[in-house]
Amino acid sequence: MHKFGLVGKDISYSFSRNYFSEKFARMQLRDHLYVNFDLSDISELELLLQSPGDLQGLNVTIPYKEAVLPLLTALDSEAAKVGAVNTIKFTPGGTKGYNTDIYGFETSLLPYLEPSHKKALILGTGGASKAVAYVLERQGISYTFVSRNPLTGQYHYEDLNSRIIAENTLLVNCTPLGTFPDTERKPDIPYDGIGAGHLLYDLIYNPPLTAFLAEGQSRGATTINGLEMLKQQAEKSWQIWNS
Repeated sequence: MHKFGLVGKDISYSFSRNYFSEKFARMQLRDHLYVNFDLSDISELELLLQSPGDLQGLNVTIPYKEAVLPLLTALDSEAAKVGAVNTIKFTPGGTKGYNTDIYGFETSLLPYLEPSHKKALILGTGGASKAVAYVLERQGISYTFVSRNPLTGQYHYEDLNSRIIAENTLLVNCTPLGTFPDTERKPDIPYDGIGAGHLLYDLIYNPPLTAFLAEGQSRGATTINGLEMLKQQAEKSWQIWNS
C-alpha cells in the first residue's frame, strides 16, 4: 500500500484528501491511499514521523507548518529559506521537508500580475504568509506584513488607513478569516481605499467568494481565491513524492 496524508488540526474540511482520492481513482492507483491525521498537539506529529509505517509522504497545514521543522531530518533549500514546510517525503535516510506553497502561490498569481502591482500588504503572519513573502520578493514586489501582534517594520491593523490601502495595490489574505462556516468574517482593513487597480488574493478557497474578495469586487478590483494555489501545490507534492 502506498499511503499519503494530511497533517493538521480541525481538518475535516480537507481539500487535499478529496483531491488526491479523486486523483488516485482517475489514475486507477488502487493501492494508493490518502488519509487525514487530525492532531491536537505537535507531540502527536513527532510520534507519527518516528513511526510512519507505510507512509510515503505527508502534506502539512495549520498549525504545524513551522512547528514541524525541528522534527525533520533534512530541509529543501527553499523550505529552509522560508522557514515553513507543507510537504514531507519519507526517504531511507529520514524525513525531508519541502514548501510547495511557493510554487502554488507563484504559479496562480503570475497570470494576474500587472506592472502597477509593485507594493503589497500581506495580511497575517502564519506559515503560508512566509511562502507568499518569498514569492513577492522574487517577483520584485515590496511588501509589508499586517498583524495583530506586529514586529518591527510591520503594520498593526489599527495602523491602516485608506491611503495605505490605496498605495498597496496587491492585498493577500493569509488569515483564516472568512473560511466556511464563518463566511461573514473578513480582515479588518479600510476597504474604501480599494480601487479598480487593486488585486486581491485570498488563500481561502471555501467559500470561493469570501467576504474579503466580495469587498474587492464591489470596488472593481481583480480577485483570486486559493483554489488554484491548492491544486498547483498538490501536484508539486505529488512530483516530490514520486521523484
